[in-house]
Parts: sequence; structure tokens; C-alpha cells
Amino acid sequence: MSSHRLFVALRPPQPIRDLLRSAMHGISAARWQDDDQLHLTLRFIGEVDRHRAEDIAAALGALHAPAITARIAGVGLFDHRGAPHMIWAGVEPLAPLATLQRKIDQLLARVGVEAETRAFVPHITLARLNRSAGPVAAFLKLHSDLASPPFLFGHVILYESEMGHGGSRYHPVARYPLDVSATSATATALTSAQVSAKPSSAP
Repeated sequence: MSSHRLFVALRPPQPIRDLLRSAMHGISAARWQDDDQLHLTLRFIGEVDRHRAEDIAAALGALHAPAITARIAGVGLFDHRGAPHMIWAGVEPLAPLATLQRKIDQLLARVGVEAETRAFVPHITLARLNRSAGPVAAFLKLHSDLASPPFLFGHVILYESEMGHGGSRYHPVARYPLDVSATSATATALTSAQVSAKPSSAP
């Protein structure tokens, strides 16, 4: 049975993606994200079979949550065993994003997805780094005050990740509207067949 590598995320609007991409330079050998890869991960799910993928898409259809007004706020660095690993842009405010993340965790738990144990840090990945990447201190200093006007996250998106040339590619599987006045949060699924038809892929 085929497997599907899934995650749940928010997608910033085009002007915000343009702002982020304008800052994505200045670190040699960094693997900068392209426009299609820019997102804020709410919940990484990982590899699941087709039936579990369909259960997850259906469970998220019960999501009821308000749209979130957010803003970009600075940049940061994640390391791995002391070595620079990822450059990211921060997203504020934390409270509504964390509330949304918890709601998604609760919905996923209903279909057997284990709860996330890592602390939630709202961010959008800008670059992935390996040992050949150049120094990052100058980039972090230059963009420490990176900021955007307020913008709206209006949908939660269930994505499937597939490996390809140049890194992972992300395919939206279903969208779930965020709206305080919505009477339901029924997913606009692209098609259940899109989930079932995709080949398995490595992380």
C-alpha cells in the first residue's frame, strides 16, 4: 500500500512571500526555499497509508477556528548538534497560532495521530544549511528586524511532501477555511484520488 508524507500548514500571501524571498541571500551554499516551499508548519504528521491519509483529511474538516492576523517578526536559527541547520523567519503573535495548533492536534488525535511533544515555534523556513554553508552571523544581524505589515492566514492546508530534484515539493491535498463567522469548516478537498494516486516518497 502506498504511503503519504503529510503535514498541516499555513500559507502566507504572495506579498509576504515576496518580502521573504527578497531577504533570501547572503549565505554561501545555503539551500534557499523557493516560493512554493514557503509555509508555516502547524503539525508535521509524517508517513501514513492511504486510509489514514483519508481519515486525517476528514478529521480536519471539523476544524472551527478564526482567521489569524499575523506579521513577520525577525529571523532566527535552528542548529543540529551545535551546527547551523536552518534559517527561519519568525511569525507573531504566538497565542492565536498556538491555539490553532492545539486544535489541530486534538482533531488528529481522534484518528490516532500521536500528539506533538516538541515546543511550537511559529516560523517560516527560509534556508536549510549543511556543513558547506557559509557563516550565518551577518545574515542574522542584517535581518534581525525583518518585519511585514499585518496579513491574514485564511486557510489551514493539508499538504503532501514529495522528494524531487532540488528538494521537497509540497502538494496541497485539502484546504480548511478559517473564519469566525463560518458555520462549518468543511474542507475543500482537491480530490481524495489525489491522495491515493501519489506514489510513496522518502522524507
